[in-house]
Amino acid sequence: MNFRHDSLNSIERRIKRRLGRHNYDLLKTQKVTPKIEQHGGYKIRDAATGKVIFGEAGYEFSADLEDIDSWLDTLDS
Repeated sequence: MNFRHDSLNSIERRIKRRLGRHNYDLLKTQKVTPKIEQHGGYKIRDAATGKVIFGEAGYEFSADLEDIDSWLDTLDS
């Protein structure tokens, strides 16, 4: 997916819709640290169990929207 021409809000909405089909939630950090600002800011949670399933590799909110989009592509295929 090409993110260059879309606004951040529209990208987030699109990913939230895709995640909703699998009963997942997109979580966005409220407190931005330098590490999160450099790369990341998001994670995915299973809505039924509350368990984080993607976006905590090494630190919380480690996934960015492109990471999540790629992860969803593998999930959908």
